[in-house]
Amino acid sequence: MKKILILGAGLSAPSLIHYLLDHASQDGYAVAVGDRNPSLAAAQIGEHPAGEAITVDAGDEAGLSSLARGFDLVVSLMPPALQPRVARACLAARRSMVSASYLDNETRRLDGEARDHGIAILTELGLDPGIDLMSAMELVQRLHDAGAVIESFESYGSGVPAPESADSNPLRYCVTWNPRNVVMAAHDGAQSLHQNRLHIAPWHRIFAATWPIDVPGVGKMDAYPNRDSLSYRRSMGLQDVQTLVRGTLRYPGWCETWHQVVRLGLPNEGVLIPNLPEMSWSDLVEAFMPVHKQSNGPLDLRVAHLLDLDPNGLAMNNLRWLGLFSQEKIGGQSKTAAQAMSQLLQERLVLPEGERDMVILHHILTARYPEEGDRRETIRSTLVEMGQAGGLTAMSRTVGLPAGIAARLLLRGELTVTGCALPVQRCIYLPLLRELEEEGVRFSEQIAPA
Repeated sequence: MKKILILGAGLSAPSLIHYLLDHASQDGYAVAVGDRNPSLAAAQIGEHPAGEAITVDAGDEAGLSSLARGFDLVVSLMPPALQPRVARACLAARRSMVSASYLDNETRRLDGEARDHGIAILTELGLDPGIDLMSAMELVQRLHDAGAVIESFESYGSGVPAPESADSNPLRYCVTWNPRNVVMAAHDGAQSLHQNRLHIAPWHRIFAATWPIDVPGVGKMDAYPNRDSLSYRRSMGLQDVQTLVRGTLRYPGWCETWHQVVRLGLPNEGVLIPNLPEMSWSDLVEAFMPVHKQSNGPLDLRVAHLLDLDPNGLAMNNLRWLGLFSQEKIGGQSKTAAQAMSQLLQERLVLPEGERDMVILHHILTARYPEEGDRRETIRSTLVEMGQAGGLTAMSRTVGLPAGIAARLLLRGELTVTGCALPVQRCIYLPLLRELEEEGVRFSEQIAPA
């Protein structure tokens, strides 16, 4: 019997684990879920006869490689920083792997060796990146096949509370995935193309560089740029575009608030802070204040003055609600401000029991047809996926399903790619999109003259 190793049993893993266990008997494989907390893995497996929980130390690359040799395939939902280590371990074990994380440069360098050994390292098989890329590529290729020139490409993703749950906290956001990714969203800055003009948003202005987007069935949301949009120009065949944007969507108010958190410098994971768990939140914020602003007077008013904010405005009230000016001890095991902020968001921005989350993917393309008198049209392709109240979140479902489907296709020999591969290849995205539709993950389209 073939065996699949799943690495990670965190927030994004339940759907992946359940999907692979549900098909284990049909396909004839067993599933082991590895996590540094095996009880977390065991809770997801339950009493399923095809599953087992094991303890995994992702920091032990040699041990990870030895473990991988006992399996036919590895699926990783480990944090992105661990992806190169997992990839190297899989390569040493001569085992293919599937990951939901972005293809980083360190992993990319393994491409040649992986090809030489007939090993597949499939990355960006989650929601964003993942379903967003595959659905966009299918649409782009369909337009190219119809003779269209794509002049504008915009793609947006989001994971937020469902509309009826959005007001469960003042920030209108709930953490349903790795909180570090939320805290560090602006870390690398972003670049995009607007009407043939390059636009760069440095890390400290990401959340100030927003614009409104109207999502069908949802309403108006704020968009901010996401990483390097231009990197997809070649891989997606978008050389003719004049506008190329990948962005993230949030309910209005989040970006206004988080911009101030970034301005304070709190998303910082480079400085180790002594005895951080023993500090209060106000102590931490005080430490980030300029020396000449570290004086007497209420901290919140000094922060408002530093940031030139209305002391009673939305952003300041949200910072107060988060507890950043409180005397409460930070606690936990954080060593950096970013880790402390991740802990804070996970504690404060919890999806209330019985409420639902929502995932959005929204593509907007403008296409021109030279053989039809330069006729132009705008295509809007939208996925709105709701979580289950009290059950699986939409985030877990849409991150886990693509990785699970890819694992089954690899195990059955229906994906024959080798090396580092992204789901922009037709032989990958077409079968995955078909299976996603079978699972009820479907896009709707609106087409109008441009």
